[in-house]
Amino acid sequence: VVDGLKIEVDGLKPLLKALRRTETGLQKEMKPAWNRAAQLLVDEAQPLVPRRSGTAAGTLRAASTQKEARVKAGGRKAPYYPWLDFGGRVGRKKSVKRPFKREGRYLYPALRRVRPQIIEAAAKEVRDIARKAGWRA
Repeated sequence: VVDGLKIEVDGLKPLLKALRRTETGLQKEMKPAWNRAAQLLVDEAQPLVPRRSGTAAGTLRAASTQKEARVKAGGRKAPYYPWLDFGGRVGRKKSVKRPFKREGRYLYPALRRVRPQIIEAAAKEVRDIARKAGWRA
């Protein structure tokens, strides 16, 4: 199910529950599987981020759990990343302006472009894990 910019997998909770019961530890393979799918977005968005030092672009990374995939950016290394992507005002007395773009400049536009590939990659990863468990997928 695709809702806006969020991608949801129908039946993920029962799948994880079933994988836990198999004694194979395959549920632990979900996190790296989601990371591989999320890496497609990182690879698409990273070259778009402006570079002075490359620090902001270097903070884009896949960070997943067994239940969801995420892409993180900024953090302590580049706390200005949201300003780069979405704009706004920063600095002393909010003196540095960048036009605000609700849809962002880098991450969300890249997601719109690669969403079909992410969905296909995530589906392939789930099928591969199901096969390893001995299920038909």
